[in-house]
Order: sequence, then C-alpha cells, then structure tokens
Amino acid sequence: MMMRRSLLSCTKGAAAAEMALILPLSLLLLFTALEAGHYMYQRHQVVKGLRDGARYAARQSFDLINCRNGTGTIDSTVAATVINLARTGQIANGSPRVSNWPATAPGITVSVSCPTAAEAETGLYDSGEPAPQVNISTDFSYDSLFSGLGVLDDTIHIVADQQATVMGL
Repeated sequence: MMMRRSLLSCTKGAAAAEMALILPLSLLLLFTALEAGHYMYQRHQVVKGLRDGARYAARQSFDLINCRNGTGTIDSTVAATVINLARTGQIANGSPRVSNWPATAPGITVSVSCPTAAEAETGLYDSGEPAPQVNISTDFSYDSLFSGLGVLDDTIHIVADQQATVMGL
C-alpha cells in the first residue's frame, strides 16, 4: 500500500511526459508556418514579376503592340523580353525569381486583347485606333520548402496574372 502512494505522488517525469505530448503538435505548427510563409513569398515574387513585365510591355510602341486589323499582336522580341523580365527581373539573362518558374509555355504566356468598338469610342485614347491591353499570366507547380519529406505533392500551383493598357510611349 505504501508503494502505490509513493508512485502516484511522484512527479519526477511529469515535465518529460508533457513535453512528449506537446512536441509533435508544436513541430507541426512550426513547419506549417514555415511552409505557408514560403508559399506566400514565392507567390509575391511571381505577382511582382508579372506586374513588372506588364508595365514594361505597356510602355512599348503601338508599332510593336497593336490592335490593327481587329486582332491583338505583339512583336516576338518584345514578348520574349517581357517573359524574361517577369521571370528574372532583368531585360536579358538573370536568374529566376522563383526556382522552378519555367520560361516557356505553359510557364508564362503573353497575349494582347483589343477593346470592342463601343469600348474604343469611350476610351481615354483619341488616336484613331483602340489601345491594346497586354495580358501576362502564369501557372506552374509550387516547389515546396520541404518537398523531400513528401508532405506536399505537385498538385499545389502558383497561378497569377496581370494586365496593362499599352500607352505607346
């Protein structure tokens, strides 16, 4: 009887037992927060890159990006430069902002859309031709911070797009 009381009142291992119970949950919360932060940082870099690319394209000449003949066209050299600028932050060469962001389709696409006749009449530009809108978008697999652990697979994507109206500067 005396032995049972001493075992029940012993608290020498209480801290170790509590630590063993709380440690898995604490680690799960820590790694989840790290992964969420990494995803948000990569998404921010992608959105920032697409915005830079769209702004660069919007400052190109109407001869390079236009809506003549009712269809939007963009010069292939300008499109390649826009893609590189979005991906690397530089006009030529450079390393990608996000490690697994592919440069070719379906990584980044650049297109031009033209306003309808009604939109062109009420638009801001009085140049005789409608101002084209450059659209740049991306969709690629997110590269997990802990991809080697097999926690996340390639079903999570980073998807973003930006638009800018060409000013013809």
